[in-house]
Amino acid sequence: MNTFRSRNKPRSRAVLVAGGAGFLGSNLCERLIADGERVICLDNLQTGTTQNLAALAREPRFSLVEQDVCDPIPRAIEVDAVLNLACAASPPRYQADPVHTMMTSVMGTRHLLDHCAAHGARFVQASTSEVYGDPREHPQREDYWGHVNPIGPRACYDEGKRAGETLCFDYRRGKGAGTPVDVRVARIFNTYGPRMRPDDGRIVSNLICQALADEPLTIYGTGEQTRSFCYVDDMIEGLVRLMRVDPAPETPINLGNPGEFTILELAEMVLDLVETTSRLVHEPLPTDDPQRRRPDVSRAEAHLGWHPKTPLAAGLPPTIDWFAGLAQPRRGERRAPAAATALHGVA
Repeated sequence: MNTFRSRNKPRSRAVLVAGGAGFLGSNLCERLIADGERVICLDNLQTGTTQNLAALAREPRFSLVEQDVCDPIPRAIEVDAVLNLACAASPPRYQADPVHTMMTSVMGTRHLLDHCAAHGARFVQASTSEVYGDPREHPQREDYWGHVNPIGPRACYDEGKRAGETLCFDYRRGKGAGTPVDVRVARIFNTYGPRMRPDDGRIVSNLICQALADEPLTIYGTGEQTRSFCYVDDMIEGLVRLMRVDPAPETPINLGNPGEFTILELAEMVLDLVETTSRLVHEPLPTDDPQRRRPDVSRAEAHLGWHPKTPLAAGLPPTIDWFAGLAQPRRGERRAPAAATALHGVA
């Protein structure tokens, strides 16, 4: 159902955030509104929620379009910039409907690029560190082409995002709608913070929710695999800078925190911060789970003047407070484990 409502006439500068009702998208919408932009959120509410947008409900410069990006974008939506965050990012959710995940990354990206070509708008693609797969290079630089299984259970997301990047640079070269599009591509590494879903199956939310419910903290494999965790405020700052920088970088840009932690180290930090009776349990490592993940952010520093400011020790407490404030079962009450089908995915 299309619920687009135009509230500002004459037209002012506008930014379309596809996937704007999700974890990152809603935080991005709030930041852009705070910066004085007019924001149009486009979301099918598959993984995003209107509750994430509650703070913007009475904001006259904010509008909502309830629509799937796999459908063509209404031409009447006039924009100056598009930020594409429209894809489920947690493994249980993107694997639940892998064909739709792939189409969102390919057909959805194409529709948004066509819309930018028609309106002369710039385009920011939220790609992912998963394009590097289980990397043979460490840390990961933007010129590394990756090591990805194209037929595995994660391929719908990994290869979908890789194909989305291909589309972006073809449109940048004018090979799409005929008009070159001002394209910027962010490769987002693991991001965490308030407004994550408790059931999204990513490692930070899994461990926190399990600890708060006094459940065993699930560690896949040995727990020696590493991840780098970027706090949401830092990620939003990076995306905004990438949208606004001139000229557009000629390559994708890594956005993430180069601090590297093993999953066991993360679990121990959660246990230190949450009053809980939880203990660690080990389960088999999921298929194609990357062993190491750490961004080289030197290009972000050079092109955007950006470097994350929030260490994991500072970002975990407000994230724990967010989950603690959600409706939780009473201590001792049984519920399905939060990480029953989880992989250590990215935001």
